[in-house]
Formats: sequence, structure tokens, C-alpha cells
Amino acid sequence: MTAVWRRSPAWILAALLVLALAPSELAAQSEEPAPFKPEELEQIVAPIALYPDSLLAQVMMASTYPLEIVQADRWVKANPGLEGKALEDALQQQPWDPSVKSMTAVPQVLTMMSEKLDWTQKLGDAFLAQEKDVMDAVQRLRAKAKAEGHLESTKEQVVVEEQVPATQTTVIKVEQANPQVVYVPTYNPVVVYGAWPYPAYPPYYYYPPGYVAAASFVSFGVGMAVGSAMWGNCNWGHGDVDVNVKHYNEFNRSNIDNSKWQHNAEHRKGVGYRDNATQNRYGRQGAGSAQTREQFRGRGDQGRGGTGGERVATREGAGAGGRGASPSTADRSRAGGAADRGRSSGAFEGMGNGAQTRHDSARGNSSRQSASSWGSRSGGGGSRSGGMSRGGGSRGGGGRGGRR
Repeated sequence: MTAVWRRSPAWILAALLVLALAPSELAAQSEEPAPFKPEELEQIVAPIALYPDSLLAQVMMASTYPLEIVQADRWVKANPGLEGKALEDALQQQPWDPSVKSMTAVPQVLTMMSEKLDWTQKLGDAFLAQEKDVMDAVQRLRAKAKAEGHLESTKEQVVVEEQVPATQTTVIKVEQANPQVVYVPTYNPVVVYGAWPYPAYPPYYYYPPGYVAAASFVSFGVGMAVGSAMWGNCNWGHGDVDVNVKHYNEFNRSNIDNSKWQHNAEHRKGVGYRDNATQNRYGRQGAGSAQTREQFRGRGDQGRGGTGGERVATREGAGAGGRGASPSTADRSRAGGAADRGRSSGAFEGMGNGAQTRHDSARGNSSRQSASSWGSRSGGGGSRSGGMSRGGGSRGGGGRGGRR
């Protein structure tokens, strides 16, 4: 099946990516989804809440463009030798959102987002509709991890507590120890945050392929040289994401002067928004012809060149989506419930099961008393959740990071 997928014509891949993220007509007629509850938001951000602020900001921005995440991940895998300036040069030719391009500097996280696409889309939906609530959920989890003794400064990161004058609240920042290098933390949420209090909303988590748990509760992989690729940052005082203009311009070779990030709906490419409020806010930016899916098919079949099945699929699929007209309101409405389907399919393999989480939590309590015991279990967890969830690799999205 994998071989057939990789050899499929690009127009088929592009069309399937759009259709895979669109729900049935019945789903379109369902009631307006309620806002995410605080416990749901903690469930969603659990695997990334301890990321450095700069990486966390990039992940949240890029998650609003799921189609391009998949395209970028396929492209990176098809071009494994590109690094540094060569990678930045090649990225200039891609039509993806700048936040998605930045994720190519951290391929481990890009792969996670591509393989766990239901989770990625849910994170993007939450971030677009309830940005401050998402940021608050991150802070609650960081406070829990710190109280458990699992969030502290190391040679990879610096943890800082600051008071926000406007609200007289204390926030926890996680900064890169070296601004040019980012280390991605890996951890088990039912351990680092203490006993998980929401059985109905078990936390998502992810172990990268080949992950081997260490004695520490939070482990770090090899440092990734990111340079200016991490141009986003968390503005905890306002509960939103800012743009480091200098780094943005250096990495994207542009000349913006606005430090506020703005979602750009032009690159959603047929992926609908979860609720009407978000649809009304962003949907009209990309409003266009109802023949979007036909344009995916037609443009993808115009014989553009490429080397290797995955590269052709990525370039043609991305090019088709980037230049094709945006979907009609009806198409976007049909696509609007894609996140709800993620609840039933399971965003992270082995997660979303209350009984499993209670079992893991019990083992986590024991693990806090024995780091070596937890390390053994986490190694097994890595093999269990590290694989691609069903359908995850066939879906994704994009956009071009705008300015607020």
C-alpha cells in the first residue's frame, strides 16, 4: 500500500489530501461544535506544552495549515541532504506558509505533525478559535510539571518565571539555552504533569521513532541548528504569538515590519474551519470557485517535472493547491467537521482511551518512584505510539504566515 501511495500520480495525491480532510454531508448538517473546554485544551497541548517558547509558537502557527504540513514532511523526506543555506534556498521555491517552512528545521516535530494529523488539525482549530485559552492551558500544564519537579533549567533550556504586571499573574517561560539551537523534549504526560485529572480527556503524547527513554522524566534529542527559522515567540502577557521581525526577514528573505502574526486562509486549500465564527473570520479570505477539487486534479496533471515519486507528489500537489482557487463556502462547510472525525479515529495511536490512560497513570505514579522502571515502560510506549496513525500520512494543510 505504501509503495502504491508513493507511486500514485500527484493529482490523485492532492485530491485525496483534500477529500480526506472533508467530512460527509451529514457532518456538515450537525450542530455547531461547542468551544473547547479547558480540560480538552490541556489534552491537546499536553505533548508540546514543555517545548521552548519559540518552537511552541512555530508549531501552533503551522498547525493551522495541515495540508502543507504533510506536503513539507514528504518533501523533507525526499530531500534528506538539504541543510543550512541549501535548505533555505530550496525552501524559497516552495509555496508553503513561512511557519510550515520553519518546521523543516525541526524534522522530528514536522514528522509528528504529519503522522498525527488529526491532532494537528485539532490544535490548529483550537489555536485559531481560542488562542488565549490555548496559551493559558500551556501555562497550567507548565505549572503542574514544575510543581512535580519535572520542569527546570538544563543545559538544553532555561526555565524562567516572570510576573505579568497587567494581570499580576506569574508565567513560566521556556527558552533555548542557545538561541541558534533547539532541543526537542520528549516526555510522558501522565508522568511529568502528575496524576492526570481528566479521565474523559486523556492526554495526547508522542515518542519519535527510535526513542529510548532515559532515567530522567524529560529527555532531549540531538540539538538542531535552527538559526533564524524559529522566528515566532509566545507573548504570555497578551496570550498570543508574536513575530521576531528580524529573524522572519532573514529566514524568509522578506521585508515585513509587523510583529503580529496573522493566519492566512489562502493556503487552507480546502480544509474547512471547525466552527462558524472561525469560518466567518477567515473563510472569506480564501473564498473562490466551487471547482477547487477539479483544479487540484487538473493542475496536478500538467506534467511538471520531479525526481522520485514523493518529490513529484509534493511539488505538484503543493503547486496545485497554492495556485488553485480556494473552495466555495459550501466546500468549506463540508470540510468544517474534520476535527470531529479525529476524535473517533484517534489522533495519536494508543491514546484517547480512558482506561488505557488510567492504566498509564497508575504506572506513572509508580514510575515517579522509580525512574528506571518508567524508562523501561516509556521505551515500550515509544514503539506503541511512534507509528503513523491510520490515514495520518495522507492529510495535511497550508498557508502563508501573514501579519496581524
